[in-house]
Amino acid sequence: MNKQWSLSITLTVVVWALLFMAPLALDEWTVSQFGQYLTYGILAMSLSFIWGQVGILCFGQAIFFGLGAYLMALTTLEKFTWFGGSQVMGLLLATAGPAIAAYILGKLLFVGRGLSGAFFAIVTLCAAVVVEIIAQRIDFIGGFDGLLGVPPLFAGWRGGDMMTTNEMFYVVLLSALAIYLLALFVQRSPLGAVLAGIRNNEVRTTSFGYRTTDYKVMAFTFSGAMAGYAGALFTAQFGFVSPAIIGTALSTEVLIWVAVGGRAVLLAAFLGVILVRWVESVLSSTLGPYWLLTLGGLFILTVIAMPDGIFGRLFKLPLPRAWRRFSSAQTGAEDAARPSANAPAVANSEIRKANA
Repeated sequence: MNKQWSLSITLTVVVWALLFMAPLALDEWTVSQFGQYLTYGILAMSLSFIWGQVGILCFGQAIFFGLGAYLMALTTLEKFTWFGGSQVMGLLLATAGPAIAAYILGKLLFVGRGLSGAFFAIVTLCAAVVVEIIAQRIDFIGGFDGLLGVPPLFAGWRGGDMMTTNEMFYVVLLSALAIYLLALFVQRSPLGAVLAGIRNNEVRTTSFGYRTTDYKVMAFTFSGAMAGYAGALFTAQFGFVSPAIIGTALSTEVLIWVAVGGRAVLLAAFLGVILVRWVESVLSSTLGPYWLLTLGGLFILTVIAMPDGIFGRLFKLPLPRAWRRFSSAQTGAEDAARPSANAPAVANSEIRKANA
């Protein structure tokens, strides 16, 4: 293992350790803010998975985030009376509902000739606009005002009392770590190898006998489930949900987070949320109404100067050992098959000897 890989592994462990120690050094309000950033971080990882691993740029990731938030709110507010306001059921519905929606949307967009690249991005952007408008006109989910008074998560281990700020922070952080490890496991599994093949050359992957459409739908479904669970945690922390979190504004913002952090690395995208949010707070307090313009300029500069993102290279983990062995064997075979630079001279010398 080279030094770069060793550094990446060390930095990854250090980041998660620092996050777990954050409540020990920060005040309650800052811890609450960081808890919200972690929720957005899960959303960023969901986009990083589908964009960085499979090469599918989705401009409608907030659709699944907002759907999960609404399902959590409707369940805990007992709009779905048959669930009795169960928060556990709310979390399950908030995960399963967006996954089903992503599966259906994936089937519609990938099957047949399918959409990819800019066409897929444009269609998902239009879908986000349509869903936001529809959400504003449905009275059952609060219409334009959304749903207020969503109950926070309760601590079952303390007799059902409301979670403290630190407890909520650790619930979100443990959820983020679990989702990170699960997504990382998928990326480094044989399934992840197929998804990477689709990203690099879908036609060639298809020629090997893989049904790439099914794999893309599967990855899109998993990404939707991640985003939906993040939406449920968002609702539990903020206590409300509105059409604004299901439309184009959040979909565009999460794209900025992931691009700045590093779309190809899950933890880099996760940290991109914290960095951009912190920069937003600093710029808004110092530059007034011009902060958004400045942030846009910084985003453009970052994308041009650092295509891998600010954290992409730092937190890029080594490939699985089996992949490295295969890569080395393939390189060796290619070197053996490639003619050397003096091969023509050697061949001519042998021909002259034979003629003599």
